[in-house]
Amino acid sequence: MTTTSPAATAARRVPEAVHRRRWGILTVLIFSLLVVVLDSSILNVAMKTIASPEPTGLGATQSQLEWAINSYTLVFAGLLFTAGLLGDRLGRKKTLLFGMVVFGLGSLLCSMATSPAELIGYRAAMGVGGAFVLPATLAIIMNVFEREEQPRAIGIWSGAVGLAIAIGPIAGGLLLAHFWWGSVFLVNVPIVVLALIGMVWLVPDSRDPKPGKLDPLGVLLSVVGLVSLIYGIIKGGQVADFTVTESWLPILVGLLVLAGFVLYQLRTRHPVLDMGWFRNKHFSASVVAVGLTFFALMGVTFFSVFYLQSVRGYSALQAGLLLLPLAVAQLLVSPRARLVVDRFGVKATCASGLLMIAATFAGFLLLGRDTGIWVLEVLAFFQGAGMALVMPPATVTIMSTLPREKAGSGSAVNNTFRQVGGSLGVAILGALLSTTYRSGIQDKLGALPVPLRAPAGESIEGTLGIVQKIGPRAAGLVDPAKDAFVHAMHITALASSGVALIGAVVALAFLPGRVKPEEQAG
Repeated sequence: MTTTSPAATAARRVPEAVHRRRWGILTVLIFSLLVVVLDSSILNVAMKTIASPEPTGLGATQSQLEWAINSYTLVFAGLLFTAGLLGDRLGRKKTLLFGMVVFGLGSLLCSMATSPAELIGYRAAMGVGGAFVLPATLAIIMNVFEREEQPRAIGIWSGAVGLAIAIGPIAGGLLLAHFWWGSVFLVNVPIVVLALIGMVWLVPDSRDPKPGKLDPLGVLLSVVGLVSLIYGIIKGGQVADFTVTESWLPILVGLLVLAGFVLYQLRTRHPVLDMGWFRNKHFSASVVAVGLTFFALMGVTFFSVFYLQSVRGYSALQAGLLLLPLAVAQLLVSPRARLVVDRFGVKATCASGLLMIAATFAGFLLLGRDTGIWVLEVLAFFQGAGMALVMPPATVTIMSTLPREKAGSGSAVNNTFRQVGGSLGVAILGALLSTTYRSGIQDKLGALPVPLRAPAGESIEGTLGIVQKIGPRAAGLVDPAKDAFVHAMHITALASSGVALIGAVVALAFLPGRVKPEEQAG
């Protein structure tokens, strides 16, 4: 039997009653995290069904489908920082409960939507809820676990994020095989109810005892800047061209507003974000590592799904199952990354993880139209392991450089960079993939009627859709389309590998080696 010495009890900063139920609290937080993160990936599987005419779907157009996804992303990313700030001020349990209630109601309304416009609006409401849930979960972890156990808890938290992203397509495929399209949203409701019961019963509240004055202008600038930036990134990714006005103008506005936000925070007496945090090279380098790793995660799941479904002919459910090694590796390695850090330090662990990510992206060059699928499985596993060596140590470094009372704001910064990194991954890698594919297929479209050439050249899905529409006359396009996509995937994977290498250089240059607990902020 394990006993607690009086000295350990005296040194403990977490109340004994909270300490005893810490793993139950983490379980509840993981459920709330799973439902929010899983929702983003589960919806992708339902897109084709929602596009079908009523009563099978809603008859949504491609643009409406994109906004069903992007309305959530925009609101979620724009409010993440503000939600973390409010959690520090008002109480993290309160903001977590609020976020879960809003998310659950939004999910229920989405399942009953009768038009694409309703679905888009209710998805935005879910984004509001998600923005209040995600930073609160990490902030609460920092306040219910003692410093020595935080790396293990954050490792489990990080593993859950990767698991949710990977199992989303599987869960969506299973639901759509047996129920109507709204089931991908309705499934959230009972999970939310159970999580709320657990939160009320187990989770303690915590807040910053000295939050200072609220700065409405700073909050407004952060929201406007982030929303504008993410909107521009999304638009550029949609049209695979960041030079169009609809893309570069919002990006420019977002960057200018965020620059104004930084200057204002440096001068105001009551900043909502202490810019001094970024003078700590460990904090800044960890934030960059988190952003680049999520860039890679969202990018690989983006083009892997098209490779598996459009080139190899697997169903959505099969494609989801084939990406499971990515999730399994994260689930196995994330909680154990702390052991590697203890032995080799944060710098070596994160740099090794990023180098592993770079190597596996380069390994995508081995994948062709008929390559044994085991090659992808091996690459996915080691890519997941690489990500698991980066995310927990980087997150622990971010959070441990800040005092506990600022955990909500620190968590918000961490999650904001994750979200921006993920959006950039999908948009930039998607644009590169689309542009390279277009150049590869363009000279093969001459046999098609002129009005069909543009839609056929947009993507491999567009080409195969036109082939299906026209029939045998266009069957000769199938092989060139698959070859063009594989080439585009190779180019995109090489670019991703380069980004991961940059992250490894940043880690080696600026992350700490071995850090003793007493050297960390508390």
